Amino acid sequence: MNWSTKLLIPPARKSLVSRPRLTRKLEEGVETKLTLLSAQAGYGKTTLLSEWARQCGRPVAWISLDKYDNDWSAFWNCILASIRERLPRFGESIGFLLEQESEASIDSSVSAFLHELSSIDGDFVLILDDYHVIENASVNESIRYMLEHLPPHIHLYIASRTELPFPTARLLARGEINVIQIEDMQFELEEGVVFFRDTTDLSLTKNQVIELFRQTEGWVSGLQLAAISLKRSGNIADTIRQFNGQQRHISDYLLEEVFEHLSESLREFLLATSVLSRMNRELCMAVTGQADSQGQLEQLEKLNLFLIPLDDQRNWFRYHQLLSDFLQQLGSRQHQELWRQSHQRAAAWHEKEGLYEEAVEHYIKAQQSEDAVRLIDLIMLDLMQLKGNVLLRWINSLPESSYEHKPTFALYYISQLLMDGEWDRGLQRAKQAEKRFEAMRPFIPEPDWNQLMGNLYYLCGIFSYLQQNLPQTSQYFELLEHYLPEGSSFQKSSSKRYIGHEGFMDLLSLTNDLPEVEQFLLKWIKTWEKKINYPFIGYHYLSYCLLLYEWNRLDEAESYLGQAMSREDMRTNVWIWIHLGLASSWTQHALGREHQAIEWLSVLGSSVDSPDQHLIGKRIKAEQAQQFLIQGHRKKAYDWFEQSGMSHLDEVSNRHSDEYLVLVRVLAANNRIEDAQQLLEKLERLAEKEDRLRERIKLKIVQSMVLRQSEFPQAAFDSLRIALKLSEPAGYIRSFLDEGPLMIEMLAELLNEQQEAAMQLVPLNYIRLLLEAAGSGSGRSHKSLAEEALTEKEEKVLLLLTEGFIYKEIAAQLNITMDTVKFHLKNIYRKLEVHNRDQAVQRVKQRRHLG
Repeated sequence: MNWSTKLLIPPARKSLVSRPRLTRKLEEGVETKLTLLSAQAGYGKTTLLSEWARQCGRPVAWISLDKYDNDWSAFWNCILASIRERLPRFGESIGFLLEQESEASIDSSVSAFLHELSSIDGDFVLILDDYHVIENASVNESIRYMLEHLPPHIHLYIASRTELPFPTARLLARGEINVIQIEDMQFELEEGVVFFRDTTDLSLTKNQVIELFRQTEGWVSGLQLAAISLKRSGNIADTIRQFNGQQRHISDYLLEEVFEHLSESLREFLLATSVLSRMNRELCMAVTGQADSQGQLEQLEKLNLFLIPLDDQRNWFRYHQLLSDFLQQLGSRQHQELWRQSHQRAAAWHEKEGLYEEAVEHYIKAQQSEDAVRLIDLIMLDLMQLKGNVLLRWINSLPESSYEHKPTFALYYISQLLMDGEWDRGLQRAKQAEKRFEAMRPFIPEPDWNQLMGNLYYLCGIFSYLQQNLPQTSQYFELLEHYLPEGSSFQKSSSKRYIGHEGFMDLLSLTNDLPEVEQFLLKWIKTWEKKINYPFIGYHYLSYCLLLYEWNRLDEAESYLGQAMSREDMRTNVWIWIHLGLASSWTQHALGREHQAIEWLSVLGSSVDSPDQHLIGKRIKAEQAQQFLIQGHRKKAYDWFEQSGMSHLDEVSNRHSDEYLVLVRVLAANNRIEDAQQLLEKLERLAEKEDRLRERIKLKIVQSMVLRQSEFPQAAFDSLRIALKLSEPAGYIRSFLDEGPLMIEMLAELLNEQQEAAMQLVPLNYIRLLLEAAGSGSGRSHKSLAEEALTEKEEKVLLLLTEGFIYKEIAAQLNITMDTVKFHLKNIYRKLEVHNRDQAVQRVKQRRHLG
């Protein structure tokens, strides 16, 4: 099949009726982002769009969508190919958009596409016809995102039988959408009169035309069908009276009426070829066995029977969807043997032409599972990379017995369950596959069988890992080592992508039994560290370094980070390399080497080649903002926020949760407490939903920091107590210390308070451990750390105090309560090691003098 016919503007047809009002409506679309033609089949959407596209005077990229495009890679391949019909070099740098991984990062992938669009000179039109076939959620979300950020000189036109499956209210409110609905597409009475007068040989009275309009409600295809039927009618008045019911009933009635009056040869031709989404003479001959297929096609054109040419040479055609639906319903119900045979012949023709995907579709519908499996097996590797959803749909539509002898099918299906988060089901299917594979052992060469079993056990190990069953994970990894000592192909795979790792980061997020985690990670690092090309070990190195860092075993963390980053294979996986680099920066900072920590971050992004470079840059800039905050450079951190495009009103996801947590800290440090708390609530809901313990602890710690800087600073201790209780069993240290002097101050205050309390609500020994770590880690005591840290609010209180304001006036100036003033003064006196107002003023004067 000539695939490019999908990208051609349908040839100009003899216009039924001139419709200038609709042409003007389409022209208005070049002032908006989106023009939507929304109407059921038969209202002339394609005809209208194609006529306008050919005479609008602007470059137009056209895609006639079909069911094969209901997949991320297939859809975006069509988009890029269509634009390249006009601009041959378009998108040369964004081939990664077609990769399945891009589906996991819609914002970054589509942003790269939008960047390419912005470089086009002048107005450019992109038309998506028959968009209703697209049900893929990721594709729909990508178009929604694209519309939100579409450059003003790019105009998207969508024709669909249904409403768009994503919200357009914001576009409508901004005046950025131009909608053409059924009411616009319907013929007006005057247009109907012109239609019957100029395009048919019928002599109808005005009342008869009015009656037809009443029955069809101006439905264009209904009027066309009526004209065809009336030409054969012996009594026009009686025939018109028989039209009744909804459009679906009218079309079925009229089509059946027309169909019955065709020759037997033409009826058989229509039924047989209705299985085809596109057709030419050779394909029709193969499917029907009729040598005069070209003549049959020409006859259908003369009958005006809904045959639509797809190229200017009229080599390729398709049926109007109304006719196609009618014929397929009729064929599948009443002519099942012909229906099956047509699919079988179509499959054979497509396979002979090397069009394997279309062949598979027809083999499946012809119920020839064996042939479908044979072809799928042939093209599986290519489809796994680019059309995973199509492949999965095929496998799901085939009886399991048809591919039991094809273990690669089972492996692929299991790997998809892994990616989809169906871990229990995936492990169950893997165990079933293990039994089948064992039974197949005598019939498979030993090297192939070892490869098969090694890959299966690798997948089982990952399922067990994600289910926090580390003993079982080790058992599967040991089996993997037995069958594939050189490693599974999954473990050796390199990737330039940064996206797609959400949910697979480290065991610290999945379990609180960190001593068990340490044993597990050490065992497999020692087992695999001598392997040369083994990027998979990077995940274990990263988790172990994060664990050592969290426990404040900084020298060991630095040592293992050095081992990992000295391996060449670590650089082949961009995500691992970037996160090892981030961990190195944190470790350098914790060791007091601030210059090295900042230097690491400044070069890290440029050390990799990835299509997700802007995502990586976003992550690194957030880390730099966090460093600015720790160093007291609030203005620099706020500058990052203003340039980031992020907001506390955004929806949050796992992919960007770290950046949003930095944003919480920046907002709080700049007195935007309510905004920080609003964003924190979203992050907490996400952590609860994903059941990520480490993130929940971090969020409680940050929440305590935010509350400490609020109008209710005492409320900070409620969150801090929760964080301490959650983290004590795991022995977290750095999550507290990395928040800086303000956290140390709170821990010291909480310790003093709890030592004097009758009932201890927090683990005191754990707090002492944290304070001891704070002192030993920096060469200073926790007391001196606390002395240095006056919060921004405390600085303001102290300034007003030194200027002679009384408590009541300070409260009024800062819009806080008297109790809050007293709370801040209590902390100020303790930090400055003074006991009253006069001593505090004197201490400030001493500092100014020293300054």
